[in-house]
Amino acid sequence: MVKVVIVDDHEIVRKGLRSILESDARFDVIGEAATGEEALKVISSTKPDVALVDIRMPGMSGVELCCRLSKTVPETAVIILTSYLENELVYECIRAGAKGYILKDIESLDLKRSILAVVQGEAVLDPKATSIVMEHLRKDEELGGLRPLSPKEMEILRLISQGLSNKEIAAKLFLSENTIKGYVQEILRKLGARNRIEAIMIALRRGLI
Repeated sequence: MVKVVIVDDHEIVRKGLRSILESDARFDVIGEAATGEEALKVISSTKPDVALVDIRMPGMSGVELCCRLSKTVPETAVIILTSYLENELVYECIRAGAKGYILKDIESLDLKRSILAVVQGEAVLDPKATSIVMEHLRKDEELGGLRPLSPKEMEILRLISQGLSNKEIAAKLFLSENTIKGYVQEILRKLGARNRIEAIMIALRRGLI
């Protein structure tokens, strides 16, 4: 069962999302928060698998919350669920460590699929947001050169793009999980990526996968 915390300053949105998820036995909504500050406390104490986070809330923004959670509760995957599709906001969220960015007009079934995909280690981007991220990456590439990946790093990058976790990659390649973790960190460093979703987007942009 996937444990979820919902973070949104609108009570009606929180209730709606709770109703959608709790109608499915695969999900358990273990907490809610109306502000970023409240969310930090709830998520730190409950350690959910996924946090559904709105971008714009009173006080701490969703971007800042995402950044803090990636450092303090890295085991919780953050999915930005918002009404806003602004260029800078999309890219800031990905750079802050969000594992997904989807719009609130998403269908209930697609929302559930997105949550399950993120739990499995995949990256989820709304199609409307993909072009925005790609354009930012193109501009970043113009400022810095490509550092080549080794054959083993390329192999691991392809497995990451398939949604495999470090543990699954380790089993597939007959290596330790710590060894894979080291490879992943080096891949992120060479690509100039802060997280796996950004690494995949950069790799796609450069034709590496």
